[in-house]
Amino acid sequence: MRKVFASLLLLIVLAAAAAAVYWQRATAAMDAAGPHAQALELVVKPGATVRSVLAELDTRGALDDRRAIEIVLRVNGWPRIKTGRYEIPARASVADILRQLEEGRVVLETLTIVEGWTFADMRRAIEAHPHVKATLRGKDDAEVMAAIAHPGEHPEGRFFPDTYRFAAGTTDREILELAYRKMAEALESAWSRRSAALPIENSYQALILASIVEKETGLASERPRIAGVFTTRLRKGMRLQTDPTVIYGLGISYDGNIRERDLRADTPYNTYTRAGLPPTPIALPSREALEAVARPLETGDIFFVATGLGDGSHVFSTTLEQHNAAVARYLARLRGSRR
Repeated sequence: MRKVFASLLLLIVLAAAAAAVYWQRATAAMDAAGPHAQALELVVKPGATVRSVLAELDTRGALDDRRAIEIVLRVNGWPRIKTGRYEIPARASVADILRQLEEGRVVLETLTIVEGWTFADMRRAIEAHPHVKATLRGKDDAEVMAAIAHPGEHPEGRFFPDTYRFAAGTTDREILELAYRKMAEALESAWSRRSAALPIENSYQALILASIVEKETGLASERPRIAGVFTTRLRKGMRLQTDPTVIYGLGISYDGNIRERDLRADTPYNTYTRAGLPPTPIALPSREALEAVARPLETGDIFFVATGLGDGSHVFSTTLEQHNAAVARYLARLRGSRR
């Protein structure tokens, strides 16, 4: 009887020792470098479990001992993983991979919204992005603004041009909400530091004027001076006479050429036929355009025209005679380049 008991005790001790060794190896496997020599992309879909993710990693050669890992997780607890697209580094350990999935460190997609774009341009870019979840497609602008909790607002100019980084599956509404907040913050910041006695009444008028400055700017350094020309014109009661507003008013009928009849055709956006600012912005202005309008460089200039040098620069003039001479030089340079 004693021999049987001793044999049984020995078996128990050996089994415990073997289990301890196996457990030590299994826990060590959690932190050991993975066998995969290359980074791999892993997509965790909604409803995926840790077990299913481990199965995929095993199939793709990123695990040494899947069974041992599952045993450790049964004892220590299964992590809560987040959906998304992940880039798993080469040789990443199981512990590192699960930590990455638990923290939701997904690959971030990018979307660039360009200053000077219209809201329609922005919507097309968002809708074309393969990793943005579409929830607003087919809705008109008024419905979109209502969806982002700003009903009744005209959308033009209300969204900040920037490069946005986001997880795959982010909705178009979420991107628009973020861009709206960023523009509101940038506008408030610029307006709060505005020069004294500007001939504009509120921050929305500053947004309108900044959109015009954005469309007229070919050389970034000229923004404050271009803003100064428009500020001086407003102060003197002169019409702004800026082509981009006319083009915006033409809408889809604009074919790439602006004609004399277009300058005479009255619309709410024709600053040749109407005094003051147009009723809304005409594009998405940059932070620099907002700041230029808030603190314009007024030099007495009331005209500007492109130099034609190809660098986006302008010639600024204080009199009509100077301006006409600058226009003549520009046209001559243009004719020469065509020849």
